[in-house]
Parts: sequence; C-alpha cells; structure tokens
Amino acid sequence: MSNAIDRVDPALAAGNRRPQAGYKARHFLWKVTEGVATVTLNRPERKNPLTFDSYAELRDLFGQLKYADDVKAVVIAGAGDNFCSGGDVHEIIGPLVRLKAPELLMFTRMTGDLVKTMRACPQPIVAAIDGVCAGAGAIVAMASDIRLGTARSKTAFLFNRVGLAGCDMGACAILPRLIGQGRASELLYTGRALGGEEGERWGFFNRLCAPEALLAEAQAQARAIAEGPTFANGITKTMLHQEWAMTIDQAIEAEAQAQTICMLTEDFARAYNAFVAKSKPRFEGN
Repeated sequence: MSNAIDRVDPALAAGNRRPQAGYKARHFLWKVTEGVATVTLNRPERKNPLTFDSYAELRDLFGQLKYADDVKAVVIAGAGDNFCSGGDVHEIIGPLVRLKAPELLMFTRMTGDLVKTMRACPQPIVAAIDGVCAGAGAIVAMASDIRLGTARSKTAFLFNRVGLAGCDMGACAILPRLIGQGRASELLYTGRALGGEEGERWGFFNRLCAPEALLAEAQAQARAIAEGPTFANGITKTMLHQEWAMTIDQAIEAEAQAQTICMLTEDFARAYNAFVAKSKPRFEGN
C-alpha cells in the first residue's frame, strides 16, 4: 500500500523530469498537440475510476508540468461516455477499510497532493465532463480551472454516502468559492448529483456542450489559451490561487508586482508592436 502511494513514475523520476510530448503514461492516455496536452482517464468499462497508481501518476505528472515548455494548457477528460466514477471500489475502497490511521493519512495526503499539484502547475486546466463525475472525479473537475459539461453530466461529491465527511481533497475550501457556501453545503451534506443544466446555472460549469462535441470544444478552449501569453497566463493562475488567502490590499500589491514582471517579457512588447502594426500578436511565452 505505502509503496503504491509513494510510487513515482519512472519517466518522471529519471534525469529528465519533463512530461513533454514523448512522455509515456502508464495509467491514462497522454497526448500533446499544438501546445495542448490531453489527459484521458481510460477505463471506460468501469466509468474511469482512479486507483492508487493512477492517483500517484497524476500527482507526479501535474507536479512536473512546470518543467514542460511544450505544454501551454491541459485538457482532462474521460474515455467513453463518463468522466470519472471516483476511487475504484475494489482497488481503493476495499483496501482502505483494512488500514490503520497512519496508512490512511498517507493516502488522504497523497490524494490531496493531486489537487495541490493541479492548482500549482502553471498551465490552465480545462476539464471535459460528460456522464458520471463522482467522488474523486468531482474533485478533479473542481480543481480544474475551467469546466465544460454536458446536459447529461452528473457531478456528485458523494463522500457522505459512504460514511465520510464532505471535507475531502479541499472540497470545503474550493467548492464554496465556485458555487457559493449554501449550494456547496447542500452538495457536501447530501451527496446528491448535480445535473448538467443545474451545474451551469450554479456556475460549476462554464458552459454546456453536446456530448459528441465536448472534447473538441474543450481542446479548442485550451488551444485558445495556449495561443496566448504563456508566462502571463501562468502568473494569472498563480494569483487566482494565492489571492484566496490575501486581503484586498495585499492582493493589489501582489498583483502590482506580478504585473511588473509580465511587463518585462518579450510577449508584452510583441503585443504592443502588433497593435501598432494592426496585426495579431504571436506570443512565444517569454
């Protein structure tokens, strides 16, 4: 158990720790096209559940994306008609009931580290959510920067349905910021599913797409981001995350310093020169 939790993918643990286009994923599909990396959870026959190993590999992957200079944005999706059904009942839930507190804490810290690395990686993450999006799958969606859904998607933070608290992997901190305290409380106390149209009204989804167009629209959204100023986008993501813990005065000062750094980039000069020339800027991320 502890070995599975602590395992680091060999491709990331080797001398080159950059999960670029040639990275060989073991527990999901990985593809990089035009600066957009697509992570596909690929166990459609089980609605794409997570295992100890896939948790750990996702944690390591997102943790190392800061070194991937050919990845400008990330899409995370599920194979088939579902996003992710959460932790695998047989491969995770079953073993957990036999563990002692120290080992359980290792597991809950490891799963929380996945959310931390998703929020800390500089690339914006677009989640393409169709069908079942439950438990840890709902958390992965929550931890993404932008969420595209479908009318048939069902998102459930169902921890209390299995006798656990709703405070899992940052849910009590992040979910209220997305949809409000009252709505988050309802979902975390009841474990009920949030439908696609309701999720869009509540602000959990940025927009809904037709199921057959979902992945393409998510990749198009990510590609539009990837075509922007990569360094500046990374700063925006960092500030969106860090300013949760700041006062307004602290946030204004932090943004002043961050924007000063962005004004020193070549992309800032490229944007000005393109404006003068009445052309579209071509950002290069420096």
